[in-house]
Amino acid sequence: MAHAASVKRRRSRRGAGAMTLADVARIARVSPITVSRAFNTPGQLAAATLARVRAAVSRTGYVPNRVAGGLASSRSRLIAVLVPTIASPVFLETVQALTEEFETHGYQVMLGQSGYGTEREEALLDAIIGRRPDGIVVTGIMHSREARRRLANSGIPVVETWDLTPTPIDMLVGFSHEKVGAAVADYLEYRGVRHPGVVSADDPRAMQRRRGFTAAAQRHGVAHVPAELVPTPTSLGAGRRAFARLVQEHPEIDAVFCSSDLLALGILTEAHARAIAVPGKVRVVGFGDNNLAADAHPALSTVRIDGPAIGRQAARFIIDRAQGRPIRERVVDVGFKLIARASA
Repeated sequence: MAHAASVKRRRSRRGAGAMTLADVARIARVSPITVSRAFNTPGQLAAATLARVRAAVSRTGYVPNRVAGGLASSRSRLIAVLVPTIASPVFLETVQALTEEFETHGYQVMLGQSGYGTEREEALLDAIIGRRPDGIVVTGIMHSREARRRLANSGIPVVETWDLTPTPIDMLVGFSHEKVGAAVADYLEYRGVRHPGVVSADDPRAMQRRRGFTAAAQRHGVAHVPAELVPTPTSLGAGRRAFARLVQEHPEIDAVFCSSDLLALGILTEAHARAIAVPGKVRVVGFGDNNLAADAHPALSTVRIDGPAIGRQAARFIIDRAQGRPIRERVVDVGFKLIARASA
């Protein structure tokens, strides 16, 4: 009876029988510091030891108190990742790669949708900075002056991705959208295109690709590059409708560069419905090389971005900073690759 009362008192002090790190260590037959490492730096443990700790965690339902641990160490083990939208498949490979990279080093990722407007982005940044994550990964460099000031003054490592600038807030990994547009225009000129057009989303990065494409086409002697703009995020239906307007107003069009593969697939669908031969009458080029592009009919020409490389490098930036390693190159350009397939 005395023993039972003692156990009851211990449980009441922990609150409703909550398990502790010491309980997990006892069940796994390891030291408490080993359990701590299993959560914070799992890569430092032998596979068998890590498996034993995880089995004990699963058995007990133990969840570490990250708030208390963060107060003690000034580290939250939390990374905030902001993407404009999870509806676009183009960012998913990046998010997956950086999540996996962070996980191997004991970090967890919190994903937020910033949208394409500055007001929502600023509100989300305020909420994130107030929670003091160990790092923030943002998509693009198109932030308001106020958002840039908040990030720069936060003292939190920041990685901008999917864009390029010589003056990042902190660190950056991405590519030039204007160079993407120019490369597509150069390719289409080489293929004999004389009357190119654009179907583009209205977000800042898509508009950069449009500007790069238009400037390069004009250097090749194209007087006017007609464009149809659609709201972000894009859809197959938006591509169909934009192409219908484009060919109605500009029947001479012989190529279309799209700001996303989804728009391009919509154009292929509408062209087929109108008996417009692709690439015989109109060549089509997308952006993103999503998993439907190669299997479309005809197979879609597009621009491939190494999204996983962006994610891994973004994670390494923050992990290196957290571990005190110097960042020699704060800007990494991963480039891009034009994939020529049957549609162009």
